[in-house]
Amino acid sequence: MNKMIEHPIPPLYDENSEILILGSFPSVKSREEGFFYGHPQNRFWKVTSAVFGEDLPRTVPEKRAFLLRNHIALWDVIGLCDIDGSADSSIRNVSANDLGVILDDADIKHIYVNGQTAYKYYRKYSEKDTGRSAICLPSTSPANAAWSVERLTEAWKCIKCVQM
Repeated sequence: MNKMIEHPIPPLYDENSEILILGSFPSVKSREEGFFYGHPQNRFWKVTSAVFGEDLPRTVPEKRAFLLRNHIALWDVIGLCDIDGSADSSIRNVSANDLGVILDDADIKHIYVNGQTAYKYYRKYSEKDTGRSAICLPSTSPANAAWSVERLTEAWKCIKCVQM
């Protein structure tokens, strides 16, 4: 049964952030941990650390430092929704996060979304407000089993081009 849940994790960014990566909505595990991509099977941290040639961040403080050091802002498109567990397919009654919180304070050069669900909701709820298109990257979720970590890393390398 779907349950209305408010996004519990604040956006991570600073004035030096140049890349904005948006997911759809945090998983149960991420909500419990209080930080993004908390499920050990999600490949987000493996992929992004490989893209930037860094060791895998394991703790929340290490993950925060990794993101800020690499000028990455991180949040989700959805701020409030009905959801059954962690299933993106069960998302209903969406209210979007106000991305202006980040875009007004940081010099974001590119917006990326982690997977088709985030892309769908970004296009529907956020694109008109931001006036900016987003680049859809293949999802790092374990549900996207067709993509190996190596293939995901190759596809995600474009996020590093911003700083070149």
